[in-house]
Amino acid sequence: MDWELGAAGLAVGMLIAVVTAPVGVSGAVFLLPVQLSVFAVPNPSVTPTNLLYNVVAGPGALLRYRRDGALRGPLVRQLVVGTLPGVVLGAVIRVFALPGPNVFRLLVAALMLPLGTWLIIRTLRPEPPETQRPAPSPRTVTALALAVGVVGGIYGIGGGSILGPVLVGRGIPVSQVAPAALASTFATSLLGASTYALLSLGHSGSIAPDWFLGLACGLGGLIGGYLGARLQPRMPETFLRLLLGTLAAGLGALYAINAALLFGPQAIAR
Repeated sequence: MDWELGAAGLAVGMLIAVVTAPVGVSGAVFLLPVQLSVFAVPNPSVTPTNLLYNVVAGPGALLRYRRDGALRGPLVRQLVVGTLPGVVLGAVIRVFALPGPNVFRLLVAALMLPLGTWLIIRTLRPEPPETQRPAPSPRTVTALALAVGVVGGIYGIGGGSILGPVLVGRGIPVSQVAPAALASTFATSLLGASTYALLSLGHSGSIAPDWFLGLACGLGGLIGGYLGARLQPRMPETFLRLLLGTLAAGLGALYAINAALLFGPQAIAR
């Protein structure tokens, strides 16, 4: 029934956002396998549905971070400027050249599992100050955001799950990365969802979002994101870094198992 689906989407969106918002992850990357495996959202409409979730859920955490003054600074601009053109390119690639999600699962596993493990190890055993590398330059951050924007446009993940571990691992505090990553996620998701809506007008197939499910999950994410952002200042930096690393590594492991057990080598090749 519709109300049961809506209630489930609301609960899932809230639970994911309250855990991920403190470290700058919208949670869409964790929502993606739930949509595919539990809610049975067809491809490629799962991607714009994820983007719709980000659009609805994003203001919850951003409102709280704005009240705390955390949205000021150059990092927000660098991420937004890089990700916006990338998400449009990614949406076009997703619709016309890359309809299947199976390769994406392997790519997420190959990237996030070692990245999350590396971040955990680096947090527990920090490098000596004389060997630590400086924070990435603005040009490097913008280039990274562009690449992540393309990935986000293809798979509807926003990009915070990738940008967060990379930037935090390069020495930028979570308290700076989290609001900037969520701001770029919101901006790119808004543009990406609009792009998919326009592409759906001239393309056959399920590329429009599942509006009901996306809005239900997004409303849950709106509430959970505000709560998570409110909790962040009370969490020590070490805990936040470990949380981000654990989420990244757990996500990589989840996608690796999902790809290996549910799809197999023949489905991965399709």
